[in-house]
Formats: sequence, C-alpha cells, structure tokens
Amino acid sequence: MKSFAAALLFSTTVLPVVAIAADFPAERIIAMASGDWNKDGTADLAVIATPENDGDDNGLYIYLAKPNESRLTVALSLPNTIWGSLTLFGQEPELAALANGSFTLSTKNETIGRDRWRQSLTIAYRNFDFIVAGYTFNSYDTLNPDGGQECDLNVLTGKGKSSGRPVAGQAQFVLLKDWKDDIGRSICGLDN
Repeated sequence: MKSFAAALLFSTTVLPVVAIAADFPAERIIAMASGDWNKDGTADLAVIATPENDGDDNGLYIYLAKPNESRLTVALSLPNTIWGSLTLFGQEPELAALANGSFTLSTKNETIGRDRWRQSLTIAYRNFDFIVAGYTFNSYDTLNPDGGQECDLNVLTGKGKSSGRPVAGQAQFVLLKDWKDDIGRSICGLDN
C-alpha cells in the first residue's frame, strides 16, 4: 500500500511536467502506468496520448525519473504508433505496470466486426533502452466458434505456445521502437 500511495503521489505531482515535456495537454492522455522501469528506486511513467491531428494513431511516451530530483525526462517518444480509439468502446489502448518493473501495452478490438482480438506487448528496460520481451495475442470470430487464435510468446527466448501447441522461433532482442507485429505473428504462425 505504501508503494501505491507513493506512486499515486508521484504521478499526480508530475503530470504538469509530462504535459510540457511531450508537448501535449493532459486531456489527451488515454492511459498511464507508473513503475520503476529502470530499477533505480524511483517511479517512472508510461503514457498513451491521443494524436494532435485527426487520422493519426495514438502515441506512446515513456519517462524516466531522475533519482533525488522531482522531474521526469522523456526516454522514448513514439508518436502515431499505437492503434486504438476512445470514440468506440472496446478499442481503447491500455497500459499496466507489472511487479517485476516491466509493463504491458495492450491494444484491442472487442466490439466491431466479426473478428475480435486483443494483443499485449510486455515491455522491459534492458541495456538503457526499452525492448519487447513478450507478445500475447488472442482472437475469436463471432460467427465461427472454431475461428479463434491465441499465442503467448517470450520474444527473448523465441519460445511459447500458439493455439495450445509449443512454438519455437529465433530468440530476439527487439527494441520497442523497432517492433513490428509481424515478428510475433510469424513465430506464432498466426493468420494475417
């Protein structure tokens, strides 16, 4: 409870700094998660914000706190890279902090069309950069009960399960800024 209260206090005191640093107003923030991404004992922040221009995708902004200072600095800025919408329920992108210092970034389509899906990336801080450590994908077809697919993959080892069967691909160290969904989908053998 103490760490939650500290994270809440920290996150509420830095939001004005976040808005200035990434040059977007707080009302554009869709989701945020706070955790110690770089394991220096200070809470860091990840934010998904709506785009400035209609028609663009959302952006992901990751901030690292400087120990013994009350400020965050932008560690990674990925504008126009996160799919999702706030105008349609079931398409909102999500962030969640994990106990191990990583976080998940989830996108989904749970309401429109017959093909419904959810995809999550587990993002970790390694060698002074953010990498994709895990890839999870689940889908189902609203008209075909046998039409779903699922995959849970450890990108760092290349091993996982796809539709209940073991899969193995090449172990990869992929920077978040270089990630393409086809990397995970090809190892899992998922249809496009």
